Amino acid sequence: MATLIEISNVTKSYGAQELLKEASVSLADDQKIGFIGRNGAGKSTLLRILLEEESIDSGQITRHPNLRVGYLRQHDPFQEGESALDFLMRDSGQPEWKCGAVAGEFELKGRFLNGPVKELSGGWQTRVKLAALLLHEPNFLMLDEPTNFLDLRTQLLLEDFLKDYRGAVLVVSHDRSFLKAICTQTLELKRGKLTLFNGDVDQYLENQEILRDRDERTNATVMAKRRQLETFIAKNKAGANTASQARSKQKQLDRLTLTEIESAESTVHIVIPQTEKRQGVALSCEQLAIGYPDFQVADGITLEIEHGSRAAIVGDNGQGKTTFLRTIAGSLPPLDGDLKWGYHCNVACYAQHVYTSLPDKMTIREYLEHESAPGTTAQQILNVAGSFLFKEQALDKPIKVLSGGERARLCLAGILLGNHSILILDEPGNHLDVETVEALGNALVGFAGTVIFTSHDRHFMGKVATDVIEVANGTVKSYEGDYDAYLYRVKKEVAEGHREAHQQSIAKQEQQSKSDAPRPKGFGGKIKEARKELSAIERKIAQLDEKKNSINAEFLKATSPEKAEELHAEMQPLVDEIGELEVRWMELYEFLEQ
Repeated sequence: MATLIEISNVTKSYGAQELLKEASVSLADDQKIGFIGRNGAGKSTLLRILLEEESIDSGQITRHPNLRVGYLRQHDPFQEGESALDFLMRDSGQPEWKCGAVAGEFELKGRFLNGPVKELSGGWQTRVKLAALLLHEPNFLMLDEPTNFLDLRTQLLLEDFLKDYRGAVLVVSHDRSFLKAICTQTLELKRGKLTLFNGDVDQYLENQEILRDRDERTNATVMAKRRQLETFIAKNKAGANTASQARSKQKQLDRLTLTEIESAESTVHIVIPQTEKRQGVALSCEQLAIGYPDFQVADGITLEIEHGSRAAIVGDNGQGKTTFLRTIAGSLPPLDGDLKWGYHCNVACYAQHVYTSLPDKMTIREYLEHESAPGTTAQQILNVAGSFLFKEQALDKPIKVLSGGERARLCLAGILLGNHSILILDEPGNHLDVETVEALGNALVGFAGTVIFTSHDRHFMGKVATDVIEVANGTVKSYEGDYDAYLYRVKKEVAEGHREAHQQSIAKQEQQSKSDAPRPKGFGGKIKEARKELSAIERKIAQLDEKKNSINAEFLKATSPEKAEELHAEMQPLVDEIGELEVRWMELYEFLEQ
């Protein structure tokens, strides 16, 4: 095990806000770490520091000379009109065969690989970015909220990739299911300090609670003993026969010490104003068609949602989940069919098109007061505002100066303060931290009204959903089973997809072998020879790559400069030979294409 990054006594401030306070931690080449902490604690700042995009105020960060960082960025790196394959070759400098092979690990093939990458959904574009990361052969991956806006199938592919990834991983996510599936260690940033724990996020939080309970019990025992000694000393210090005993007890008292317990961070607690519990149908759709004037997304939608249910809308990205939610919320007109809400339904909608159009002239306080149900107290508004990271001193900020994430949290806070019988929520957890997502889930479970929602967070979906509605294959219908059953089905489909891809790869190799069988001499003979040489080069490159990776692993563990130089000298001829073989591979490939 080699240390890739050593953080020593690092301090970083923005004005009066100190995000890192002499923080220290070592990150090794074989660790898969979940990075947690409240929103605003400084997680993204630390990632930018590790990427050398931000400086530190004091302390030291030591990087291994062979460190190769891969970072999954949120921005769009694609050029107009280029395909995923074109992008992978341009970004990595790797040959087409290698880019295609890595893309296949993320089910990128056909139109997804060869069509315009900018026309792909966000989930498919993320697959392309992940393939690009892998082609750069990093040994330290950093991922900042990688599951935001990813559909379930892409999340599972990402999980499988990270589980098998031979390198270090540092991932920031508010999705506990995702963190538990990948990470065996947890790094917490709290009050400027970094703490690394050998266990997943649930084990870490449970361990912290056990330690706190133990220390509190120890302190209670110490305090009881202290009071007992103080009483004895007060009664006996003046007595001629007991003064020496009192002095002895005083020494015992002086030796008693309390264990310092860090005060807990304020617990997030969200309460939704209760609505009247109702029976019957809340929403009815009959032969509904949804979409846009020039593009129909889904039709033949016939379903009912009962009052008091919490319906999770599921399906792959690009199938129409958001279109369905916008249609039932009234911001998109139906193309055909009937959509009816029950009698006296008061509907509130949280979605990107809503929170990006909040009234700029209002302050945070004015907006929350305006959205609150009659009878809501000022303290209740303060409590909900605080849960969404709006402290009292910030409530007089105008909305026009808020970031996109702040507007999203404000919109959600306003909805939860209102008196609504129906809540439509499109990805409500995207701008929240782990604790706030958990608190929101608890609040929705206790809500007497109806919730229709979508989320990429499996833990949140499983906790909240009572019903599942699937958007797939051009329609929307109720799913016969709970969310766990749906999750099991998709996991099974992804696993079968892996097996099918593997079988296709074997079949392709067998077909290649058949095509290399002896043919009449002449032009066909040249093709046969080219194919044989191409296959031989691919095998040779694979062998050299394996040897190069082995030397890389030794290089990471090298502790002496002499050994490092020796390994570097051994590596260089391999790199040169691989380069020459790839040039020849391209020549043969172009010949065969012609």
